[in-house]
Amino acid sequence: MRFGLFGSATARHGGPDVDSGQGYRQFIEYNVEAEALGYHSTFLVEHHFTGFGQVSASLALLTWLAAKTRTLRLGTAVLVLPWHNPVLLAEQAATIDLLSGGRLDFGVGKGYRHNEFAGFCIPMAEADARFNESLDVIVKCWTSKQRFSHHGKYWRFEDIIVEPPAAQKPHPPMWMAAGAPDSIRQVAERGFNLLLDQFASFETVAERIATFKAAVEARGRVFDPMDVGVARAFYVAKDQTDKEAALERRLEAQRRLAAVSNAPDGTKSKASIMAFSDTREASEESALYGTPDEIARKLENLQQLGVGYVLLNGGAGAGQDSLRRFGREVMPAFAEEARARVVG
Repeated sequence: MRFGLFGSATARHGGPDVDSGQGYRQFIEYNVEAEALGYHSTFLVEHHFTGFGQVSASLALLTWLAAKTRTLRLGTAVLVLPWHNPVLLAEQAATIDLLSGGRLDFGVGKGYRHNEFAGFCIPMAEADARFNESLDVIVKCWTSKQRFSHHGKYWRFEDIIVEPPAAQKPHPPMWMAAGAPDSIRQVAERGFNLLLDQFASFETVAERIATFKAAVEARGRVFDPMDVGVARAFYVAKDQTDKEAALERRLEAQRRLAAVSNAPDGTKSKASIMAFSDTREASEESALYGTPDEIARKLENLQQLGVGYVLLNGGAGAGQDSLRRFGREVMPAFAEEARARVVG
């Protein structure tokens, strides 16, 4: 198996005694250590207007991280295309790819939080159409060798050629968040990699991978488990009491997520990421929480379901200690090199 990171940085609000940059610096330190421990990648979210400081300028933060690392893949999970000028986004992403030596993984999505669409004054009903148009423009920006014009429903560009060129050809690997069967098939149709959310049950993960695998193979391509990134919350607990406290923090975070995602009248988001069951049992089932042995057993179950690439979300108080313990006590048994030796 391959392991990366998934998550966010936070910047606290406050007066002169509050260091708003501390959370960002801790995020950089966390990822620099992850690279040293052998983690493959980091995927960074994009969120706005939460009031609790989730990272908003993902590409800017990843640019800084690129300068502090050498091998760590730099991913977005995801950039929400309906909110962005696609040409400016293509330029910024290509710049990171060029400066990092070709380490960008470009993850995109449609968005699902009501407060973000409301804040940008963009109707959620337009999310699909805006996403598809922007995605087409971005791909053309990276692959067109000639100047081109675009006259779409939401964007118009005249006689442009995008610079700089990306380091990876024909463009950085494309990842797309999806959960509904039709959306997953769209990922396969475009030839992209698939990102699966951290809340889905093991059974649901298996169903989604099977849908993607069938769609990939129906198009005459070979399915590779490394083309599916499965996000999972993780916490290496000291004991049962520590584990229980972490699970309570996770439930609290899930409810806070629902609060900013749903409409003010209580209407729930229809996005697949929000389809999780709000129970203690469901939260524990989907998360990699516990001792190293407990986590290893869950990883073995995921592996049997066809999962090859796990993106670990260190929220709910995981911190540096869990990062180190997972890297030293869990990851070696599942490393690609160890698996290759067994097969050989």
